[in-house]
Amino acid sequence: MNKESHYPTYDVMAAQHEWDPNTRKLVNDRLHTGGDYRFLKVTEAEMLRAWCSLLMDDDRGEIIQYVIEHIDQSLSQGTESERKPGIPPSPALIRIGLDALDESCQLLYTDRFFHLAYDRQRQIMESISTGDGTPHELWKQVPQEAFFLRLLMLAAEAYYSHPRVWSEIGYGGPAYPRGYVRMHPGQLDPWEAKPKYEA
Repeated sequence: MNKESHYPTYDVMAAQHEWDPNTRKLVNDRLHTGGDYRFLKVTEAEMLRAWCSLLMDDDRGEIIQYVIEHIDQSLSQGTESERKPGIPPSPALIRIGLDALDESCQLLYTDRFFHLAYDRQRQIMESISTGDGTPHELWKQVPQEAFFLRLLMLAAEAYYSHPRVWSEIGYGGPAYPRGYVRMHPGQLDPWEAKPKYEA
Protein backbone atom coordinates (compact mmCIF):
# COMPACT_ATOMS: atom_id res chain seq x y z
CA MET A 1 0.00 0.00 0.00
CA ASN A 2 1.60 3.16 -1.18
CA LYS A 3 1.21 6.18 1.08
CA GLU A 4 1.66 9.54 -0.59
CA SER A 5 1.75 12.52 1.71
CA HIS A 6 0.70 16.07 0.88
CA TYR A 7 3.59 17.06 3.19
CA PRO A 8 6.53 14.96 1.92
CA THR A 9 9.23 17.18 3.47
CA TYR A 10 7.54 17.63 6.84
CA ASP A 11 8.78 15.78 9.92
CA VAL A 12 6.92 16.54 13.14
CA MET A 13 9.82 15.11 15.17
CA ALA A 14 12.02 18.01 14.06
CA ALA A 15 10.02 20.17 16.49
CA GLN A 16 10.37 17.89 19.50
CA HIS A 17 12.80 20.28 21.21
CA GLU A 18 9.78 22.57 21.67
CA TRP A 19 7.88 19.98 23.73
CA ASP A 20 8.14 19.48 27.46
CA PRO A 21 10.22 16.42 28.53
CA ASN A 22 7.22 14.23 29.39
CA THR A 23 5.55 14.87 26.03
CA ARG A 24 8.83 14.30 24.19
CA LYS A 25 9.32 10.93 25.90
CA LEU A 26 5.70 9.89 25.31
CA VAL A 27 5.87 10.65 21.58
CA ASN A 28 9.34 9.13 21.11
CA ASP A 29 8.21 5.92 22.80
CA ARG A 30 5.67 5.49 20.00
CA LEU A 31 8.56 5.02 17.57
CA HIS A 32 9.98 2.06 19.51
CA THR A 33 7.87 -1.07 19.73
CA GLY A 34 8.80 -4.12 21.75
CA GLY A 35 6.56 -6.95 20.58
CA ASP A 36 5.61 -8.01 24.10
CA TYR A 37 1.91 -8.47 24.84
CA ARG A 38 0.11 -8.40 28.17
CA PHE A 39 -3.36 -9.38 26.96
CA LEU A 40 -3.11 -10.71 23.42
CA LYS A 41 -2.02 -14.20 22.50
CA VAL A 42 0.44 -14.41 19.61
CA THR A 43 -2.19 -15.75 17.21
CA GLU A 44 -4.58 -12.95 18.20
CA ALA A 45 -1.85 -10.38 17.59
CA GLU A 46 -1.22 -11.79 14.11
CA MET A 47 -4.92 -11.69 13.28
CA LEU A 48 -4.96 -8.07 14.44
CA ARG A 49 -1.88 -7.31 12.32
CA ALA A 50 -3.75 -8.37 9.18
CA TRP A 51 -7.03 -6.82 10.36
CA CYS A 52 -5.53 -3.43 11.25
CA SER A 53 -3.41 -3.29 8.09
CA LEU A 54 -6.59 -3.76 6.09
CA LEU A 55 -8.61 -1.39 8.25
CA MET A 56 -6.03 1.43 8.05
CA ASP A 57 -5.00 0.58 4.46
CA ASP A 58 -1.40 0.54 5.62
CA ASP A 59 0.95 -2.42 5.91
CA ARG A 60 4.04 -0.64 7.27
CA GLY A 61 5.32 -2.96 9.96
CA GLU A 62 6.47 -0.47 12.56
CA ILE A 63 3.24 1.53 12.47
CA ILE A 64 0.93 -1.49 12.59
CA GLN A 65 3.03 -3.01 15.39
CA TYR A 66 2.48 0.17 17.39
CA VAL A 67 -1.26 -0.09 16.70
CA ILE A 68 -1.32 -3.69 17.96
CA GLU A 69 0.63 -2.79 21.10
CA HIS A 70 -1.74 0.11 21.77
CA ILE A 71 -4.72 -2.23 21.46
CA ASP A 72 -2.99 -4.75 23.74
CA GLN A 73 -2.32 -2.08 26.35
CA SER A 74 -5.91 -0.80 26.20
CA LEU A 75 -7.32 -4.30 26.58
CA SER A 76 -4.95 -5.22 29.41
CA GLN A 77 -6.03 -2.12 31.35
CA GLY A 78 -9.68 -2.93 30.72
CA THR A 79 -10.78 0.70 30.86
CA GLU A 80 -13.43 2.14 28.54
CA SER A 81 -15.38 5.35 28.68
CA GLU A 82 -18.72 3.99 27.51
CA ARG A 83 -20.43 0.77 26.49
CA LYS A 84 -23.93 0.06 25.24
CA PRO A 85 -26.17 -2.22 27.32
CA GLY A 86 -25.74 -5.88 26.44
CA ILE A 87 -22.28 -5.40 24.91
CA PRO A 88 -19.46 -7.23 26.71
CA PRO A 89 -16.49 -5.25 28.08
CA SER A 90 -13.85 -4.59 25.43
CA PRO A 91 -11.40 -7.33 26.52
CA ALA A 92 -14.15 -9.98 26.40
CA LEU A 93 -15.65 -8.58 23.18
CA ILE A 94 -12.34 -8.59 21.32
CA ARG A 95 -11.39 -12.04 22.57
CA ILE A 96 -14.66 -13.74 21.60
CA GLY A 97 -14.63 -11.87 18.29
CA LEU A 98 -11.10 -12.99 17.44
CA ASP A 99 -11.94 -16.55 18.50
CA ALA A 100 -14.95 -16.56 16.18
CA LEU A 101 -12.85 -15.05 13.37
CA ASP A 102 -10.19 -17.72 13.75
CA GLU A 103 -12.65 -20.61 13.96
CA SER A 104 -14.72 -19.42 11.01
CA CYS A 105 -11.67 -18.93 8.75
CA GLN A 106 -10.34 -22.38 9.57
CA LEU A 107 -13.74 -23.98 9.07
CA LEU A 108 -14.56 -22.20 5.78
CA TYR A 109 -11.08 -21.81 4.24
CA THR A 110 -8.91 -24.24 6.25
CA ASP A 111 -6.57 -21.37 7.02
CA ARG A 112 -6.12 -18.53 9.45
CA PHE A 113 -7.31 -14.99 8.71
CA PHE A 114 -3.78 -13.62 8.37
CA HIS A 115 -2.93 -16.23 5.70
CA LEU A 116 -5.91 -15.44 3.47
CA ALA A 117 -5.72 -13.30 0.34
CA TYR A 118 -6.44 -9.59 0.66
CA ASP A 119 -9.79 -9.75 -1.15
CA ARG A 120 -10.96 -12.62 1.06
CA GLN A 121 -9.93 -10.75 4.21
CA ARG A 122 -11.79 -7.68 3.03
CA GLN A 123 -14.91 -9.70 2.26
CA ILE A 124 -14.86 -11.25 5.74
CA MET A 125 -14.32 -7.88 7.41
CA GLU A 126 -17.17 -6.26 5.48
CA SER A 127 -19.51 -9.11 6.43
CA ILE A 128 -18.64 -8.78 10.11
CA SER A 129 -19.09 -4.99 9.99
CA THR A 130 -22.73 -5.47 9.00
CA GLY A 131 -23.39 -8.40 11.35
CA ASP A 132 -23.36 -11.02 8.58
CA GLY A 133 -20.29 -13.07 9.53
CA THR A 134 -20.49 -16.75 8.63
CA PRO A 135 -20.98 -19.48 9.59
CA HIS A 136 -23.76 -17.95 11.69
CA GLU A 137 -23.53 -20.51 14.50
CA LEU A 138 -19.96 -19.44 15.25
CA TRP A 139 -20.91 -15.76 15.38
CA LYS A 140 -24.23 -15.96 17.26
CA GLN A 141 -22.58 -15.16 20.62
CA VAL A 142 -20.63 -12.20 19.19
CA PRO A 143 -22.18 -8.75 18.64
CA GLN A 144 -20.36 -8.43 15.33
CA GLU A 145 -20.98 -4.78 14.60
CA ALA A 146 -19.84 -3.81 18.10
CA PHE A 147 -16.73 -5.97 17.65
CA PHE A 148 -15.94 -4.25 14.35
CA LEU A 149 -16.57 -0.74 15.69
CA ARG A 150 -14.49 -1.32 18.85
CA LEU A 151 -11.52 -2.49 16.79
CA LEU A 152 -12.02 0.41 14.40
CA MET A 153 -11.94 2.89 17.29
CA LEU A 154 -8.89 1.31 18.94
CA ALA A 155 -6.97 1.03 15.65
CA ALA A 156 -7.78 4.55 14.49
CA GLU A 157 -6.86 6.23 17.79
CA ALA A 158 -3.50 4.43 17.74
CA TYR A 159 -2.79 4.92 14.04
CA TYR A 160 -3.45 8.66 14.13
CA SER A 161 -1.30 9.11 17.22
CA HIS A 162 1.83 7.75 15.50
CA PRO A 163 4.39 10.48 14.68
CA ARG A 164 4.99 9.24 11.13
CA VAL A 165 1.29 9.52 10.40
CA TRP A 166 1.23 12.96 12.02
CA SER A 167 3.91 14.07 9.56
CA GLU A 168 2.03 12.61 6.60
CA ILE A 169 -1.22 14.40 7.43
CA GLY A 170 0.56 17.63 8.34
CA TYR A 171 -0.32 17.57 12.03
CA GLY A 172 2.10 19.68 14.05
CA GLY A 173 2.03 17.53 17.17
CA PRO A 174 1.61 18.90 20.68
CA ALA A 175 1.37 22.69 20.63
CA TYR A 176 2.21 23.03 24.33
CA PRO A 177 4.17 24.97 25.49
CA ARG A 178 4.90 26.73 22.20
CA GLY A 179 1.29 27.46 21.26
CA TYR A 180 -0.11 29.01 18.10
CA VAL A 181 0.32 32.65 17.11
CA ARG A 182 -1.50 32.97 13.78
CA MET A 183 -5.12 32.18 14.49
CA HIS A 184 -6.93 33.30 11.32
CA PRO A 185 -8.17 30.72 8.76
CA GLY A 186 -5.57 29.93 6.14
CA GLN A 187 -2.65 31.35 8.13
CA LEU A 188 0.12 29.03 9.27
CA ASP A 189 2.76 29.49 11.90
CA PRO A 190 6.29 29.09 10.49
CA TRP A 191 6.70 25.67 12.12
CA GLU A 192 3.48 24.19 10.71
CA ALA A 193 3.40 21.81 7.74
CA LYS A 194 2.97 23.28 4.28
CA PRO A 195 1.46 21.22 1.45
CA LYS A 196 3.92 20.21 -1.27
CA TYR A 197 2.30 22.57 -3.78
CA GLU A 198 3.05 25.47 -1.40
CA ALA A 199 6.41 24.36 -0.01
